Amino acid sequence: TVLCILESAQRPSWPGTVLRKLAHLTPEVCPSFPLLRCWLELCCFPGWLHSEGKLSWLASSCSLPQVSPEDTQTQFLIPLGSVGKNRAEASLARARDLNPMVDVKADQESVERKPEEFFTRFDVVCVTCCSQEVLLKVDQICHKNGVKFFAGDVFGYHGYMFADLGGHEFVEEKTKPAKTSQSMEDRPDAKKAKLDFVETTMVKKRMTFCLLKEAFGITWSTEKGQAALKRTTPDYFLLRVLLKFRTEKGRDPALQACVEDAETLLQTRRGVLASLGVGADLIPDNFTSCCFSEMASVCAVVGGVLGQEIVKALSQRDAPLNNFFFFDGLKGNGIVECLAPS
Repeated sequence: TVLCILESAQRPSWPGTVLRKLAHLTPEVCPSFPLLRCWLELCCFPGWLHSEGKLSWLASSCSLPQVSPEDTQTQFLIPLGSVGKNRAEASLARARDLNPMVDVKADQESVERKPEEFFTRFDVVCVTCCSQEVLLKVDQICHKNGVKFFAGDVFGYHGYMFADLGGHEFVEEKTKPAKTSQSMEDRPDAKKAKLDFVETTMVKKRMTFCLLKEAFGITWSTEKGQAALKRTTPDYFLLRVLLKFRTEKGRDPALQACVEDAETLLQTRRGVLASLGVGADLIPDNFTSCCFSEMASVCAVVGGVLGQEIVKALSQRDAPLNNFFFFDGLKGNGIVECLAPS
């Protein structure tokens, strides 16, 4: 797990950023922070990182914080020969090499043991590889205290990102044709066509986000829910199945137990979709073959989007994605879904 603290040169009053978990997705997000032109303090735990700073991001601790043989091949911060070591500790040296201007530390405490006050010190908290219970708990704390919350994960060929920025204000650039002088009006049309005069202004806007609990609490059996169901990507329901599997098993689907886990995933699908009041055919039976491990290419895409959204949230520039982003590595496409009770 990794916790990153950022301090902005332009916004010295900002508190910090926290990252939790140092698996395959998190390293893809870290390179985005230097774009803020601020210094970054990284704290790596088997499950967490923490520090005093001025901006915040949280990446969640893994259910399996020890380095596996697969990690040494897919997580570029972990060197060979680190199998069995703590993920954060094993990644420490390369994380420092990647961020020479940053103070990188390691902390052994798990995020589940952190008090509410811990999260209120940061501006942004980003959680990965946590159970649904922890995701809901941390999001609720952040939402109540005005801390921007992000979550993300990759399961095989599928990845997602969720954002809860509360009431978020930002600015967007808006262009319009600039007024031309009388001398320009008198020029021939051929010459005027070659001159493209535009005026750029900054427009302030506001967007409201809902809690993850509310996004997971949509009633699909109502008439309104049925209409929304037709427009909702199946990836949302796949995420619910995979988070349920993680909660029950305490881990993600593993290649070492692919036959057993595939059967468990099918059973979990039936239970989850039935509880949500949607048809079991919403997710095809062959989905189990695409949910194992963390594909590096999918991590790169999801991590890039997640890092981009964190930078946008902290800089308050451009419209953020509200509120889910899903990526399907088999189809090679991503989709933004706004799922809320209203």
